[in-house]
Amino acid sequence: MTRFRLAAVVFLALFVWLAAVLPSGACPFCSEERGPTLAGDFAQASIVLYGSFTNAKLGAGGLDGTTDFQIEKVLKSHEHLKGIKDKKVTLPRYVPQAKNKFLVFVEVYKGNLDPYRGVEVQANSDLVPYLEGAIKLKDAPAGDRLRYCFDYLNSADFDVAMDAYREYAKADYKEYMEMARKLPSAKIAGWLQDPKTPPYRYGLYASLLGHCGGPEHAKLLRTMIEDPEKRKGSGIDGMLAASIMIQPKEGWAFLLDKLKDTRQEFMFRYACLRTLRFLWDQRPDLVGKKEIVAGIAEVLRQPDMADFAIEDLRRWQRWEMTDPIVDLFEQKSHQIPVVKRAVLRFALASPSARAVEFVRTQRQRDAEWVKDTEELLRLEEPAKTK
Repeated sequence: MTRFRLAAVVFLALFVWLAAVLPSGACPFCSEERGPTLAGDFAQASIVLYGSFTNAKLGAGGLDGTTDFQIEKVLKSHEHLKGIKDKKVTLPRYVPQAKNKFLVFVEVYKGNLDPYRGVEVQANSDLVPYLEGAIKLKDAPAGDRLRYCFDYLNSADFDVAMDAYREYAKADYKEYMEMARKLPSAKIAGWLQDPKTPPYRYGLYASLLGHCGGPEHAKLLRTMIEDPEKRKGSGIDGMLAASIMIQPKEGWAFLLDKLKDTRQEFMFRYACLRTLRFLWDQRPDLVGKKEIVAGIAEVLRQPDMADFAIEDLRRWQRWEMTDPIVDLFEQKSHQIPVVKRAVLRFALASPSARAVEFVRTQRQRDAEWVKDTEELLRLEEPAKTK
C-alpha cells in the first residue's frame, strides 16, 4: 500500500470510527442549534445567578477587568457564596454598559469564580421561570421534560424558544413520539403556517404534528412540500415522514412519486432518502421493509445518489439486491468513483455467488484497490460493536 493510500485509509477509518462512537441519539428532524441548553449548563455550573452588572472596571493596560454582579436571585448556590455582603460578587470579566439583567453560569476553580456563560434577560422575559421549571423536571422522564419545553417552543423570547428547540434537538425520536400523540395539533399547524416560523423548525414541528394530526394536516404538509418557499428549510424529511404517519398509504405514494422524479433538485431527493432511512430505522410499522427496499431501488437509478443507496442496502444486509447493484458497475451513467467503490464494498460484504465472482474479477484487475477497500471495511467492524 502506498503512503498516500495508507493515509487515505487511516483518515477514512477515523471518520467512520468517530461517526460510530459519537452520540447518535438525537432528533432526526432537527438540523440546527444543537448547542448547550440552559438545563445542561445549570447541571454543569457550580453557581447560577440572576441579577445585574455594575461598576465595570477595565484592567491595567486595557486588558481583562472586573465587574460587580448584584444578585437578585440565586438559582444554584455554593459554599463560596457564604458570607458575601450586599448580595454582590465581583466577577473577573469586564462587562460595560450592561443595561438589562443577566443569567450567569459560574464555575468555582481553585477558590476563584470563573463565569463561562452569560445570558441577557430582556424585560418581561420568561427565561428565569422557564429555567426554574426545567430544573424541577431534571429527573423526570424525557417525555415529561419535552412536554414542558413544548409550551416554550414559540416563546416571544428568542433565547427561551431556542433553548426549548435545543432540548428537542438533543432528544432521541423515541423520547418524544408517545408524548407527541397528545399535543394540540391546531397549535402546531398554526406554527407551520406562520410566515414568521424559521424554516429550520419545519422538520420538528411536522414530526410532532405527524403523531397528533388528522387528514387535513397531512394535506397541509403535502401542500407545504410542494411550495418552493417552504422547501428552503431543512425539514422536508420531517414533513414527508409526518405525512406518512398520518396517512401511510397516501403519504408513501406521494413520497415515491417525488423520489422517482429526477427533475427534482438533489437536496429534495436526498430528503426523500433520509425519510426512507427514518422509516427503516424508527418506524417499520408504517411501511413494510420490502416496500422501503423497492423505494431505495429507485435511488439506485440516480447516479448522483446511487452510492448512498448502495451503502444503506449494505448496512441493512439486503443481499437480494446484489445483482442490480453489481450491474451498476458497468453502466455508462454510473461511471463515478464513489459509486464504483460503493459497489465493491457491497460485493465484499454480500455472500451471493455473483458478488464473490465480481470481487474475484476486480481483484485481478486492481488488487490494491480491493485490498484497500477490504481494509476499510475491517476497520469499520470494531466501530459497529461499540
